[in-house]
Formats: sequence, C-alpha cells, structure tokens
Amino acid sequence: MARVAIITGGTRGIGEAISLALRDLGITVAANYGGNATRAADFTARTGIPSYRWDVCDFDACQAGCAQVAADLGEVDIVVNNAGITRDGTILKMSYDDWKEVIDTNLGGCFNMAKAVFPGMRQRKWGRIVNIGSINGQAGQYGQVNYAAAKSGIHGFTKALAQEGARAGVTVNAIAPGYIDTDMVAAVPPDVLEKIVAKIPVGRLGQASEIARGVVFLVSEEGGFITGSTLSINGGQHMY
Repeated sequence: MARVAIITGGTRGIGEAISLALRDLGITVAANYGGNATRAADFTARTGIPSYRWDVCDFDACQAGCAQVAADLGEVDIVVNNAGITRDGTILKMSYDDWKEVIDTNLGGCFNMAKAVFPGMRQRKWGRIVNIGSINGQAGQYGQVNYAAAKSGIHGFTKALAQEGARAGVTVNAIAPGYIDTDMVAAVPPDVLEKIVAKIPVGRLGQASEIARGVVFLVSEEGGFITGSTLSINGGQHMY
C-alpha cells in the first residue's frame, strides 16, 4: 500500500534528507515549509516532491494544510515533525517573544500537526508520527532555555501520545539528533564548532542522511513494535 507522508520543515537540512529518504522508499511525500518560497520551489524542481507552505505555529493552518495534502495526495499516514527554530540567548537577554516563538514552533507545532492527523490514523488503524527532538533537549545547553525546554517537551509529548495511539496501530517516536552538519550548525563560529566536535566521541559532525535513516526505520512496518521511544543519534556525545 502506498503511504503518504508530511515532513514539516521538509525542504532543507535534515528535513530535506528525510523527504528524499522517504520518497526513495516509494512513499508519497509532501514537504511543508514556513517561509522561503524560492528555496522551496527549487527543492520541488530538483526532487519532484511537492512543497506546501503553512506555519506550524498556526493551529488552523495545520488543519487546512493537512486537509489539502490529503485532498491532493491521499490520506496522511506519516508525519515527521521536524520544523524548528532557534532564538538563542541567556535568560537575562532573552525576550518573551524569543521564548514564545521557539516554544510555539518547536513544541506547539508537534501538537498542531498531531491534532490534524491523529484521528484519521486511529480510524484507519495505522500511523507513524516521528518528532525530531535534540541532544540539547536531553542534556540542556547554555543560552538555550527556550530551545532546550521545547525539545525536552517533545520527548514527554512523544511518550504520552504513544500511549494514546498504541492499540490503534499508531506509533509515536522521537529522534534526538546531536550536532549535524546543516546550515544551522554551519552558522556557529569556527572556534566554537571546533570545541563542539572535540566533545563528540566519534570525532565528527553527523550527517542529515544519518537522521533520515533513523526516520526510515521508525516509519517502516518493521518498526511497528517501537513506540514512545527516543532514538539518540549523536555520535556518543550524550549517553544515558
């Protein structure tokens, strides 16, 4: 049976790698994006994967966006909540807007998307939700009380929702990436990045494709006995 997947933040970085990996499995993929229409158009032209614009912070937009994907491509079987932003700063310098935007996007977006697709998944007795957390949601990070709180919240959200979906054939899992070689990490000053890499036991940054392979496993039929779990892909930087 052909499956339909939505990847939020799916046109760049880790999201793009996930979109491509699922497409290559024969899954029909819709890549959501929030802002850069030019980049999304380029992504669609290169990959053949349709891109849909809506803000995951907006509950009604998520309802409408998921309904549009279902009308265009078929009922949504898989959602990967990958969209995320940073607004870093110590709490002394962090504004309320910096806090709220990160919480609303990184954590609120997971609720908004799940709310849109979960009823249909339960009704059809099959579904996969994968939420992209972070090593910094597990271990914390200086200057990221907003981001760490949102990503930590994702792990609790995952465990709770997994219990609601399990008997209906809907699995809910999370992946907690470490430092991955993406545009976001590339923006880190070189001297800081060097110190980060020095703390990674395998001695390098991760690749977006390595996160995508984790998603591929969790959304597969073979992954059906895994739910409420967090898969840490971080090169050994944080173990517990």
